[in-house]
Amino acid sequence: MADIAKWLRVACAALLVATATLTAACDTKAQFAPSLPTAAGFRVDDGVLKLWTGTPCQGVIGLRLIFDSGTTQSKEQVWTAPKPGVPLERIDLLSTAGGPAPDTGGPLQVQKPLPADYDWTKAGSIHFSVDGPKAFGARVDVAQVLSESARHPSDSYLFGQRGWMDASDVQRENTKSFLTVCTPDPK
Repeated sequence: MADIAKWLRVACAALLVATATLTAACDTKAQFAPSLPTAAGFRVDDGVLKLWTGTPCQGVIGLRLIFDSGTTQSKEQVWTAPKPGVPLERIDLLSTAGGPAPDTGGPLQVQKPLPADYDWTKAGSIHFSVDGPKAFGARVDVAQVLSESARHPSDSYLFGQRGWMDASDVQRENTKSFLTVCTPDPK
């Protein structure tokens, strides 16, 4: 009986060592993931979804919004600009009444619109990304943007999990607690 107990202790110890070794060998962070969370600012004013990147993005040749990314309800809108790209910091994206925001005549033009019958205000989330410069993606909750925008000053935007921020908040926190989508990773 003592031999069985000793054998069980050795087997359990070996199993714990193997589990710890395998767990330590698995790095759950993606190889190219930024060292801090990334975010872009969103708000709705006068029925228009607005984007603020937080800091300027240079050389933007594309902008992509994916609603409900990774689900069967996923829909995408894509904007493009000719090479060598354009600077981007703020842009009006979509109307809450449906369709694109009023055209501001900017160099980014809708290349792939949302389906005509799609109501983006019913989506759960928006995933935003920029093509051209080295940039990170950002995600925001649609219901939160819609319900909270009117409660915040017009110069404040919802930066995902970071919350509502204005220019001084972004300047203070960028590279400390988060990264704007076009800020190089300081790691």
